Amino acid sequence: MGMMGGLLGLLFGGERNVVRDTVEVFRENAEAGSARAHEVQMTAMREFGAEFAVPRQGWFDRVMDGVNRLPRPALALGTLGLFVSAMVSPLWFAERMQGIALVPEPLWWLLGVIVSFYFGARHQVKAQQFQREIVQTMAHVPRVMENVSALRKMRHDGIGAAATDGDANLTVVSLVQGQNAALDEWRNVA
Repeated sequence: MGMMGGLLGLLFGGERNVVRDTVEVFRENAEAGSARAHEVQMTAMREFGAEFAVPRQGWFDRVMDGVNRLPRPALALGTLGLFVSAMVSPLWFAERMQGIALVPEPLWWLLGVIVSFYFGARHQVKAQQFQREIVQTMAHVPRVMENVSALRKMRHDGIGAAATDGDANLTVVSLVQGQNAALDEWRNVA
């Protein structure tokens, strides 16, 4: 027993674990990696929050905030305006499109890059919100399935819907003829 105790003391004694330490040379400790990733994310969020901690009171800040909100509505309304102008004044529209045809291709590429970066960030935020909503919806699935199962048990047209399931009182009550005007009328007709 002394040799086994000495071997285990060598491997695990003194607040160390040789097996764990050896494995961590080849594979990251998932718990420690998660803690580091959490700390990186929290640091980034603090930095991001510090950016907005400065009160923006000047007219310049208010004007820049307003300008930052203009591109999406301007592009959407401008595109709708082009469709309307093409229907209202086709010649005026054709003249403008001839001018656009003269724009060099590198400028179109630059515009595409700017628009894709601008809208790409918004798309990413919306995609992440959508994924969070999907997860929240999926969390409700077990409860919904229970509700659907309970509702299906209440159907009146299923086999055994009127079964008494061995309840003697319910069986007796179901066999006693009661006041049912429609059933009495049907019996009299037949």
